[in-house]
Amino acid sequence: MQFNVLTLFPEMFEICKSSILGKAQEKKLIDINVINIRDFSENKHKKVDDTPYGGGAGMVMMPDVVYRAYQSVQTENSKVIYMSPKGKPLNQTKVEELSKEQNLIVLCGHYEGIDERVLDKIVDEEISIGDYVLTGGELPAMVLIDSVSRYVEGVLTDTSIQEESFSKGLLEYPQYTRPEIFEGVKVPEVLLSGHHENIEKWRKEKSLETTYKKRPDLLENYKLSNHEKEILEKLKNEVPSK
Repeated sequence: MQFNVLTLFPEMFEICKSSILGKAQEKKLIDINVINIRDFSENKHKKVDDTPYGGGAGMVMMPDVVYRAYQSVQTENSKVIYMSPKGKPLNQTKVEELSKEQNLIVLCGHYEGIDERVLDKIVDEEISIGDYVLTGGELPAMVLIDSVSRYVEGVLTDTSIQEESFSKGLLEYPQYTRPEIFEGVKVPEVLLSGHHENIEKWRKEKSLETTYKKRPDLLENYKLSNHEKEILEKLKNEVPSK
């Protein structure tokens, strides 16, 4: 899968050479191509922004510079994502949808944003990572790349993906490792039993319990089995949700 990132700060994406993303690039499962928008400025000082028409604070990125950067990587199957607080929130459904694309162009804004004319011309979708404002689109772009890459075939094992939070509509169950006893607290006995059926049952119940305690809103659209309904009723009587 190809990611083409249009940014004024390409050095920020050095972190993408580490960990899982780095290994995925080494295996050529994904490619993260970072394009410096400033390279496409025809101004001798490499100017990329100007004051907004109508007045106001800050500077606005100029449309012609952004458009030339876009043209340098555009292909027939490119999908252009603009990272913006005005976009639709990024969620698991969108992550999995985007992982099926072949070529994503991720546009990072900065300053007071980008001239609306070029956004109207090239952007297919605006995406936000939360209801707050950052200094630029670089960090959101990294979040998008990381989350989407996890669902590209071969980057992670199928088991890892299937058991993550949100993958089945619920949060993930608690995880434990050595030592068996830490600060007087022992790993749950069922996980030491070697009884796979009981372990699976425990994990499903804990997943439901964790979701109820931490993100009860997720249960509104989750189809409960009869057994899960019984567990949930018991939880409601024992533990108030947040």
